[in-house]
Amino acid sequence: MTENEDLNLNEESTSDQSVDSNSTADESNSEEIDVDAILTEIGFNPEVNVLTRRQAEVLTLRERGYQQSRIATALGTSRANVSSVESSARENVTKARKTVAFAEALTAPVQISIAAGTDLYDVPKKVYDACDAEGVKVTRTAPELMKAVADAAGDAVRGREVKQWLLVGVTSDGTIQVRRSGDRDDTNHTADIHRDSDTTIS
Repeated sequence: MTENEDLNLNEESTSDQSVDSNSTADESNSEEIDVDAILTEIGFNPEVNVLTRRQAEVLTLRERGYQQSRIATALGTSRANVSSVESSARENVTKARKTVAFAEALTAPVQISIAAGTDLYDVPKKVYDACDAEGVKVTRTAPELMKAVADAAGDAVRGREVKQWLLVGVTSDGTIQVRRSGDRDDTNHTADIHRDSDTTIS
């Protein structure tokens, strides 16, 4: 076999590989996506969901591995619009999770208000005393409890000092939940919690 024949064979092989690659991409792009069936399968109900239908469509397909450009083609819109819808959908999901966490914290049988300026080392005793009064068992040791509160509070706790008002909730199974003050000042938050809950301890 001559050198020229070798080159021709290599070129044909490379060309075949390119065709196969393009065929695979075309098949992927031509795959029909039944969005309605997918949403029905996962039980999406727009009447009770925080997501709009379009947000649910985009987020569902993204979580299933589809690229934004492919989703845009399937939904008959632009990639930029898909990107915008996905961003809004994820923001709504984050807000929904925070709302659920807030509701769970407010309904926890034990709630302890931790004022700004409190020494983190004093938090475990407050939690243990409140839980004992309500008959709720906490299995965490004091160091574990301090770490759990500090981790959940983020920059609201620096070193040993609590910098922002915190609401520590303990569920009936001993789960620790921590809420930190939002846009309002610490005093107003503490006052509101004292009015709304008899189990809050300052």
